[in-house]
Amino acid sequence: MIQGASKKTRPRRKINLKQLVKNWLLQHAQALVSSLGQLFRNSVGSLLTIAVIGISLALPAGFFVLLENARLISTGWEGSVEITAFLRNEIDDDAGKQLMEELQSDAAIERVIFVNRDEALAEYRQLSGFGQALDALDSNPLPSLLLIKPAIDNAETAAIDKLVTQLSERREIEKAQYDQQWVQRLNAIILIIQRMVMILAVFFGLAVLLIVGNTIRMAIYQRRAEIEVAKLFGATNAFIQRPFLYTGLWYGLGGGLFAWCLVALSLFLLQAPTDTLAQLYQSEFSLSGLAIDRALALLLAGILLGSIGSWFSVQRHLRAIEPA
Repeated sequence: MIQGASKKTRPRRKINLKQLVKNWLLQHAQALVSSLGQLFRNSVGSLLTIAVIGISLALPAGFFVLLENARLISTGWEGSVEITAFLRNEIDDDAGKQLMEELQSDAAIERVIFVNRDEALAEYRQLSGFGQALDALDSNPLPSLLLIKPAIDNAETAAIDKLVTQLSERREIEKAQYDQQWVQRLNAIILIIQRMVMILAVFFGLAVLLIVGNTIRMAIYQRRAEIEVAKLFGATNAFIQRPFLYTGLWYGLGGGLFAWCLVALSLFLLQAPTDTLAQLYQSEFSLSGLAIDRALALLLAGILLGSIGSWFSVQRHLRAIEPA
């Protein structure tokens, strides 16, 4: 007699991780394609939504590009710090050259260039375009001057101001001015505008979230009957929400591409007048557009805002739909 009965063990079902990952990727791919199909089926409304998102993204991006170009201009000017010292009218060319040699020996000064009155008048005639008006004058109204390049780091504004004060106190010099002071004021203004652009970017980002969220909300209620049927057959909220989440992603990506095109078109239209202005000032400045990393950041911002906006809308409205 058998003392104990042998227990039959059920064979354990092996979990195929590779198949699970494959199924998961397949479901997401289907949701990605189906959401894109939904956009094409409602092409007019989708294009309008993408256009609004693109404009919302293009405005702060365009301001940012213009600020970057303004910063490039001011940086180029800061790289050539120069003090202009206007000599008194009674100082002749020999005395001016002697003063130039004397200042050149100063350790705080890197280079000194003497420009006499005739050279200053010729340069002003060339740059100003008032040649006929200058010919009507009886005498040359411009003084001789010294162009002084300090041997001081550009950031040491206190040392440069001290040098300007020392030059102004010399009897041969009528007035000495630091040409870069207005550049520093320009940088301060640019910093203020940059903060304003950041605030506008936050506001427009919130607008994109509201636009995407409202669009997804309308899409959910339009497909309410379909969602109720899917839930009756056991579909989970995670399964149902995938197409809506990818719809927000497509909206964000399309808006980012639209914004990129708007910024590129705007810069193209501004390029010719900017080049003309640069030529008038004898500058080699050229308007720069969105770099690749900036453009990718714009696209990523659009994708993130679209995805976040759709996620919040789905979480709020999808769970409220239950089959009767």
